[in-house]
Amino acid sequence: MIFVDTGAWIAIYKRNDLHHHEAMAIYNSLRDGETQLLTTDYVIDETVTRLRYDTNHSVAVAFLEFIGNAEIAGGLTVVAIDKEIFGKAIGFFRQYNSVRLSFTDCTSFVVCQENNISEAFAFDQHFSMMGINLCR
Repeated sequence: MIFVDTGAWIAIYKRNDLHHHEAMAIYNSLRDGETQLLTTDYVIDETVTRLRYDTNHSVAVAFLEFIGNAEIAGGLTVVAIDKEIFGKAIGFFRQYNSVRLSFTDCTSFVVCQENNISEAFAFDQHFSMMGINLCR
């Protein structure tokens, strides 16, 4: 199972993103290998918001439809951030005061720990800092 972060989703959907071609190649490789993907509702929220602001409404809506279809098809699991994950993420956030982490990053790290995920489809080096390998 591989965690998918905001930067990867954005790179797939934003054609002029610096990582677009690399993201498409990685995503196609993961799907061809039928790799199970996992993300969170916070990552989806972050992605939809960025796509809406950086591209347009229709791209953001297309992403939401894609996520829904991927869940229905069984290739993607979306974890809802509950009180327990939220509380643990607060601990991460407090602990790393010298590193610029978003709160969403912290929730993602907790979800990766709780699901024994050691690899992420991300362009955020903070995953490496947490001992999570990046897909390349």
